[in-house]
Amino acid sequence: MAVDTRVIGRQLPTPTADEVLKRAEEARVEFVSLQFTDILGIVKNVTVPIDVFPHIIEEGQWFDGSSIEGFARIAESDMYLMPDLSTFAVIPWSTGETTTARVICWVYNPNGELFPGDPRVVLLRQLERAAKLGYVYNTGPELEFFLFRKEDGKISPLPHDQGSYFDLTTDLADEVRKDMIRALQAFGIKVEAGHHEVAVGQHEIDFEYADALTTADNAITFKYTLKAIAQQHGLHATFMPKPIQGINGSGMHTHQSLSSLETGENVFVDQNDPYGLSEVAKRFIAGQLYHARSMCAVLAPLVNSYKRLVPGYEAPVYISWARQNRSALIRVPAVRAGRVQATRIELRCPDPSANPYLAYAVMLAAGLDGIERELPLPEPVEENVYHFTEEDLRRRNVGVLPATLGEAMEELARDDVIREALGEHAFERLLEAQKRDWDAYRQYVTQWELDRYLEIY
Repeated sequence: MAVDTRVIGRQLPTPTADEVLKRAEEARVEFVSLQFTDILGIVKNVTVPIDVFPHIIEEGQWFDGSSIEGFARIAESDMYLMPDLSTFAVIPWSTGETTTARVICWVYNPNGELFPGDPRVVLLRQLERAAKLGYVYNTGPELEFFLFRKEDGKISPLPHDQGSYFDLTTDLADEVRKDMIRALQAFGIKVEAGHHEVAVGQHEIDFEYADALTTADNAITFKYTLKAIAQQHGLHATFMPKPIQGINGSGMHTHQSLSSLETGENVFVDQNDPYGLSEVAKRFIAGQLYHARSMCAVLAPLVNSYKRLVPGYEAPVYISWARQNRSALIRVPAVRAGRVQATRIELRCPDPSANPYLAYAVMLAAGLDGIERELPLPEPVEENVYHFTEEDLRRRNVGVLPATLGEAMEELARDDVIREALGEHAFERLLEAQKRDWDAYRQYVTQWELDRYLEIY
């Protein structure tokens, strides 16, 4: 199946097989890594010699889907990969005698239909839904991460540096970030900035805003690229949401907008509105606020995610929106004069452990539900919500995000819109995987409990 790039919002045509094979020959590629993700967003790969690649472009590569988290059962295990040639790129740290390229693939069932549980296909379905309404969905994530030291091959509990927000450090971290940026650019990812984040050992590299499928592909590439470059420097890069107690965790704040499928104009813009937002934008925000609690199981998918979503560490907890208020779940970033086409909203609860394909799918589904049902937008909350009392929250009708993964899973199971966006296969397999984690966590006796209770009771 050839995917309509207009539906996705990509401006450039997909290269032909001959064009890709010519690029491979010029780069002296020896191997090609066929990549896709499981339901949790972990990159999977099968490597083939370059002389086999032309056949795979035509016929695909078969694999055992029953061995992939969230894919098929034993009795229905056969699946095959078809390369998306627009994602072909040489892996920058693999050049030389074994130069390797990568290509991200679509997953197919034996009957020739796209596998509905492929996270990339889950996102594609929502992009097609948006296209039918005349929209293209655009996103831009801010992926935060920590760098940890490695001692004798093991990850040290100590962060790599003692810097803070925007610090100009003179240690290895500055050079590591530059090497990471070079590697990302070699993949064709346009990096906008890199800097030290608030917490010790925490960093952020931002890349260009684009259509949601391109952004999700870039986010997946981003994570394994940073891990590879960190490893070259004897460090470990982690996207775990809250690796260190008592300091900020890592988020994946995501900027979003809709543009017209026909004209490319940003449909979130209304220069006559005090916030610069159109009715479409306001209903999109209302939809995401309405579904915020049930989206959390996808946007913050780990037990550890909810150690980050607590007051006091710049992570959103309360379901509200505002302009500059960073305690709000959704904020409307300021736009420079004359650049109204950059109007966007920022959802602040996702974390970098989320599968970006599933994350963007449910975020889009929630926003489109707000548009289709014309949901009213609550009044903005410009005060610091962290200082609100329980009475303030009730009076202002401000909800609260789930406090645990277990609570988030219950919310997801009750929300038909988000469930339908995922599709039954992805919905069931995601909850199965999370239930295993949640049950194991509930039964685990922590050192905190032993320290707190063992001598007293």
